Amino acid sequence: QVQLVESGGGLVQPGGSLRLSCVDSTDAFRGNIMGWYRQAPGKGRELVAWISPRGDINYGLAVSGRFTISRDNAKNTIYLQMNSLQPEDTGVYICNRGLRHGTYGQGTQVTVSS
Repeated sequence: QVQLVESGGGLVQPGGSLRLSCVDSTDAFRGNIMGWYRQAPGKGRELVAWISPRGDINYGLAVSGRFTISRDNAKNTIYLQMNSLQPEDTGVYICNRGLRHGTYGQGTQVTVSS
């Protein structure tokens, strides 16, 4: 059963923007830290950002200042606004509930290329 469903990925030119969404179909959303990971080709999974139920936020160093994570508890949804995208941001972006040992979605592909 798929619990986390991502959307919003695609192809964008360097310097462009994308907004990712992730809907959690379970009641576990409201009590858990939610976040985004990404995996580039040939590389390990990297934490992009997380947000706690009360709104505490943490960003990975590679995206700090360019990406913004947010959550809508009424819609069981988190968002990732990605600005100033660069080719090194290319990868599969994966929604997560509960951080490293939690639940992952199937991911959405983001490709930054001219």
